[in-house]
Amino acid sequence: MAISTMKRARRLTVVAVFAIVAVAAFGFAAANTVPASKAGDGHGAVSGYTASGVHYNLNATNPGNIDSVQFTLDSTPVAGSTITVKLVAAGSTWYSCTNVGPAVTCTTTGATVLTADDLRVVVAD
Repeated sequence: MAISTMKRARRLTVVAVFAIVAVAAFGFAAANTVPASKAGDGHGAVSGYTASGVHYNLNATNPGNIDSVQFTLDSTPVAGSTITVKLVAAGSTWYSCTNVGPAVTCTTTGATVLTADDLRVVVAD
């Protein structure tokens, strides 16, 4: 009978230790705080602009160079939008633009008539 009592005492000790560890772990997890935040996922339609009235302003001294490009978009971009253009399809040079309403002007220093084969416009709201 003494052996049975010892086994029971060991089991009780193991259960007690397990219970203490579980309560301590729960207490630690309950003490963690996570600040409130917003998170989300969604989608929206991306529609393009239509450019019209494209005008290439050639350099007065060397008409083989394009000083700037002007065009009008079909609607005014959102304030703070980034507008850029590229004149060479296979090239990597992008030119920054400014706009007043839907009227856009892009300074294209270094662009040449000889290499210009594309007008790619990117407007990022």
